[in-house]
Amino acid sequence: MLTSFIVAVVRLCLRHRWVVVIASVALMALGVRHVINHFAINTDSGKLISESVPWRQLEIAFDVTFPSRTGLTVVVIDALTPEAAENAANLLNERLGQLPEVIRSSRRPDGGDFFKRNGLLFLSTAEVKSTTEQLFRAQAFLGTLAADPSLRGVMDTLSLAARGVREKETTIDSLDKPLSSIAGGFEAALAGKPPAFSWRELFTGTDARERDKRRILLVQPVLDYTALEPGQIASEAIREAAHSLKLDEQNGIRVRLTGPVPLADEEFATVADGAALNAAITVLAVVFILWLALKSPRIMFAVFASLVVGLAATAALGLMMVGSLNLISVAFAVLFVGLGVDFGIQFSVRYRDERHRNDNIDAALCDAAGESGRPLLLAAVSTAMGFFSFLPTEYRGLSELGLIAGVGMLLAFATSITLLPALISLLRPRGETEAMGYAILAPVDHFLARHRRAVLIATAIISIGGLPLLAFLRFDFNPLNLRSPKVESVSTFLDLSRDPLTSPNVIDILSPTLDDANALSVRLETLPEVDHVLTLSDFVPSGQKEKLELIEDAAALVGPTLAPGETRPAPGDDELIISLQRTAADLSALAKASPGKDQTIARLAEALEKLAQAAPAVRARAKAAFVPPLLVTLDQLQAALQASAVTRADLPPDLVADWIAADGSARLEVAPKGDGNDNAVLRRFADAVRQIAPNATGVPVSIQESGKTVVNAFLHAGAFALITILILLWVVLRRLSDVLLTLIPLILAGVVTLELCVVFGLPLNFANIIALPLLLGVGVAFKIYFVMAWRAGVTDLLQSSLTRAVFYSAMTTAVAFGSLWLSNHPGTSSMGQLLALSLVTTLAAAVLFQPVLMGPPRVIKQVREG
Repeated sequence: MLTSFIVAVVRLCLRHRWVVVIASVALMALGVRHVINHFAINTDSGKLISESVPWRQLEIAFDVTFPSRTGLTVVVIDALTPEAAENAANLLNERLGQLPEVIRSSRRPDGGDFFKRNGLLFLSTAEVKSTTEQLFRAQAFLGTLAADPSLRGVMDTLSLAARGVREKETTIDSLDKPLSSIAGGFEAALAGKPPAFSWRELFTGTDARERDKRRILLVQPVLDYTALEPGQIASEAIREAAHSLKLDEQNGIRVRLTGPVPLADEEFATVADGAALNAAITVLAVVFILWLALKSPRIMFAVFASLVVGLAATAALGLMMVGSLNLISVAFAVLFVGLGVDFGIQFSVRYRDERHRNDNIDAALCDAAGESGRPLLLAAVSTAMGFFSFLPTEYRGLSELGLIAGVGMLLAFATSITLLPALISLLRPRGETEAMGYAILAPVDHFLARHRRAVLIATAIISIGGLPLLAFLRFDFNPLNLRSPKVESVSTFLDLSRDPLTSPNVIDILSPTLDDANALSVRLETLPEVDHVLTLSDFVPSGQKEKLELIEDAAALVGPTLAPGETRPAPGDDELIISLQRTAADLSALAKASPGKDQTIARLAEALEKLAQAAPAVRARAKAAFVPPLLVTLDQLQAALQASAVTRADLPPDLVADWIAADGSARLEVAPKGDGNDNAVLRRFADAVRQIAPNATGVPVSIQESGKTVVNAFLHAGAFALITILILLWVVLRRLSDVLLTLIPLILAGVVTLELCVVFGLPLNFANIIALPLLLGVGVAFKIYFVMAWRAGVTDLLQSSLTRAVFYSAMTTAVAFGSLWLSNHPGTSSMGQLLALSLVTTLAAAVLFQPVLMGPPRVIKQVREG
């Protein structure tokens, strides 16, 4: 009955071929118009998983409670010195605050007046004591520099140091390291290198750590989720602001962007990188394979035209059903082409086979419909049911993809029995002089028939023997591993993750009150997986009484030195030259008077002599290397000596708002101990914290839970798909044995694919797991074709036109998807690898294993002669 109906549809379309073509063109035009007018894509990755999932509800609740923590761009500023980093952060933060059209807010979590004034209170008492003692020792030099914060003042300070050595007030040994550092700064200026001199290092006598030379801005950009890169405009504005402020590599400053927004934006850029070339190569390869399969430009055009019409209709219906595409459902086009072309190839190859026996085009088309229509319909419905099985899952991205792709499969079948035969009839391709089968495969057919039992046993041993490998199958839950580490946002994220104090891989917890948060913090601090826990209370320093006494003593002695009544105006170039020459002479005299200890002093004197003789631009470069960091250091010292007792009420409102919500809820931030980029470390960390605080959220939690959600979605959808396909096959085939003959090769292909993933070290991830529905769709289709042919009595299946169609269909799909392997994007590349691997196993199961499993047909088909 189904066969008769399909043949009747084809016959009707042949009778009214022009009407069918015109109607199809009109349908395509309407579809394209609808897509153009209503195309929308939501690139918010947070919308991919249903909001009803418990961990997503916690995540959403936290975002609502602390909206300033969402949609962030993290600006990381690295400089050669702490002073340069501090100055750059202040300049950029101020500039971004002047761009309200693209920047909603910009703040410094590690800076501002509060930390500048009270920063010493956050050190240990021993560190405060050491710092104040260093200030006492440097008081004389600080006074000279504060009164004349210029390069001339630096020269006066050096001359003062030389006089101190001559008068036995200090020693050359104690000055060796500071003078060497100063000499290095002047030598860098003479060589045109970026300034790398630090007054802070000079006064403290210790080298700054890498974290000391880094500053961070938290920026909330204005996002446009209708664009593929929602934060691109804001990111460009940040980079332009940094460039205009000369915060660049030439000046020893590096500004990088990371955080949720740049990570998502640059992922699209990485995917697009080289995509045009890959697409062009793929299209040429697909055209070549289609030529090998169809050997007729006219039939190829008909297949392509049918595919385009079906794609336009699918896109239009998809937008009508879901409103806007998401990051996953946008792949419907790739799936439609990869699977839809199979129907076109199957029908066209069957038509060529019939045309070889009957030169009448319309009769050959009707015969092709009679032979292939029912298997094609069953394959289309089974594939669609496989996709529809994703509808009830909590993985919204995949659910919507399943809906659109499932409808697309039905449309692909519809165009294959309507528009495709109509176009072939109109285009009148030449007749077929040769049979479509592969006579060359006759020995393989005979070998498999003779050794059927051995082949079945060997396949069972290999596939069942490999089952223990599945215990080692890994699922990489970390989406960061799907991104190129060469991309700035990813490399910066990984860089921050190595330091627990800056790691973005932290867990956030909401507590009803700050007291509850403090109590919970004490419990969490005992966990070996936790490096530290922060609450708002940690911003009220401990041991303030002892520290303030030390600071007050320093302020009494050093404070007046840092605040002279007046400062000298900056010198002109001529006056600066004189100052340089005078200090160089003082140092040269000291070097001659100190044999054996003169190396550093003579080196500095030589640098100053060269600077005095250099061009004014070189002296300006030296000024830029020494004076701005000096001003920053003097300002920081003046502010630090004004520290006062800090209570909860003294904390800045912006800081409080970052830790205490409007309803009084308090936030805890928990950092992991160990490598924050290690999946195992993050998993243990998240599990340990959630044992104590089940309402924990944040990157480590979302990584683990989103992975579980996706895996469960595929497991549930896979089980549902198998059940629905099983029922469908039973309804159509009416024999349990035939149903099993269809499903066993499909299951075998899936199992072997996963076993080979372990062998080749290919873990499953969020990107390549999408290959599984494709494997299901193609696998079901191929197995149905062979079972239906076998039930019809076809023998020597490897020599038949069916094998030709299946082979080239698989080749076309493999090339279309396998080309993704060449992508620069690691996630896309892994998708291509798994797709290619799954297609190889599916083809082998269909072409080699299934005929052996089925054995000789129950009834031998008599070949019809033309």
